[in-house]
Amino acid sequence: MTNARRQSCFLGLAGLVVLATILVSTAQKVAMPPKIVEQAEFWVVGIQARTTNAKEMAGQGVIPQTWGRFFQDALLDKIPNKVDSTIYSVYSGYASDRNGEYDFMIGAKVNAVTTAPAGMVARKVPAGRYAVVPSASGPVEQVVPGVWRQVWEMEDKHTLGGARAYQTDFEVYDQRSQDPKNSQVDLYIGLKR
Repeated sequence: MTNARRQSCFLGLAGLVVLATILVSTAQKVAMPPKIVEQAEFWVVGIQARTTNAKEMAGQGVIPQTWGRFFQDALLDKIPNKVDSTIYSVYSGYASDRNGEYDFMIGAKVNAVTTAPAGMVARKVPAGRYAVVPSASGPVEQVVPGVWRQVWEMEDKHTLGGARAYQTDFEVYDQRSQDPKNSQVDLYIGLKR
């Protein structure tokens, strides 16, 4: 094969790689419609704090400190009757909408609710229709806020699969979230019936 022919083949392959990269990049930016599921009720035991999105975005929120306490105090190990090691973040007690106050809870799903351990609470996640919105994979401190921005954009564009109920939403940190530098999280957004 001549050098000119090799160069032509190489440039052709390089062009295909560039085109494939552009197509993949574009496909990742197009939000897929969320999957709509009927979720049965379940209980979560863990710790809770009250906050607002404005406080969280201004660096005055409680979510990072609540996560820090959850891991520093090894609270997952202290939750009785947990189903497995999946961590749930539950958003509930909404005062209004995404601009109002809400309760933020970190804990584990339990198969039986007894009395929550001292310093913890038990919260029922109600049965209902939920839009499941998966995050991208990456550092958890980037992908979780990113997927929430995606939810708010879908809510504004009426592409979430229904109006938000602002009763209960939750995040699922399962086996795909074991590495904080390469995590994927599912958001379950409660919808009105």
